[in-house]
Amino acid sequence: MLHPPNKAVASETIVRAQARNVSESSASSSRKMWRFGGACFVIILLAAFGQPLLGLANYAAHSALHSHILLVPFVSGYLLYLRRDQLPKKRVADLPLCILLLACGLGVFLFTHWLAFAERTPTDNYYFVLLTISFLCCLAAGGFFFFGRGWMRAAAFPLAYLIFMVPMPDAMADALETVSKYASAEVANVLFHLSGTPILRAGRVFQLPNITIEVAQECSGIRSSWVLFMTSILAANLFLKTSWRRFVLVAFVIPLAILRNGFRIAVIGLLCVNLGPQMIHSVIHRRGGPVFFVLSLIPFLLLLWWLRKGEIRVRPAESRSAS
Repeated sequence: MLHPPNKAVASETIVRAQARNVSESSASSSRKMWRFGGACFVIILLAAFGQPLLGLANYAAHSALHSHILLVPFVSGYLLYLRRDQLPKKRVADLPLCILLLACGLGVFLFTHWLAFAERTPTDNYYFVLLTISFLCCLAAGGFFFFGRGWMRAAAFPLAYLIFMVPMPDAMADALETVSKYASAEVANVLFHLSGTPILRAGRVFQLPNITIEVAQECSGIRSSWVLFMTSILAANLFLKTSWRRFVLVAFVIPLAILRNGFRIAVIGLLCVNLGPQMIHSVIHRRGGPVFFVLSLIPFLLLLWWLRKGEIRVRPAESRSAS
């Protein structure tokens, strides 16, 4: 026997549906409002730091060591785009972290300008180091305010990668160059002995049969080593999931960079011995850095392939054991 539908139940269902639609519409409007507010904050921040950022871009464009800075924002933006579906939709402002980061950013900004006012103007390198740190702190503060801790946690790697926008401080660059040139000289010494070339060595100076070469600061290969380090961090995050495999890939860059530099020194030295001392002025010495960088990518990519293959092999085994 059929009964007519209960009008009270139908009315209650309609009311619930309308309330749900209102709630969803309100949440959507709220998300749009926060998104618009975040976009306005970024625009204001870029305007406030416009002159320092343009100066940083010009500094990076004319620097052999810091030219990678121009690409970093685009890499971070692409990483955010790849993770767009993983970012939380719910946004709750995290005021404590926002205030802390904003205070740090403004503090560094004021300190930099105080140095200039006190006629203690830092060098271009340290000036851009301080102001870029200030900019990134303010940017992170806006992220915690407009998007919240959950969103910032999900976007942690793309945002953290922006740290490579900060120029390497001169003191750090000098220290790394010194360590690299001494380590590269040791590798070159071993390679010279393995080749059977008679040499006399005094520290970083090698006396070869027809030429004397010195492993100078320019031979440290710090630029290509730093780019390789950045590449290893990016590749580890994109292609590997387990922490220890990521660590192995990044740590492998250190001996690889030293071996590459030592190999380059040995190759140039052997060319001078076998083809003539004029090879010290050849293109392979002055412009050969990219060639040796590409060569160093071969063992790097092989290790990445091996680590990823091992990771893929482990996952099906874990799936079978779970089932």
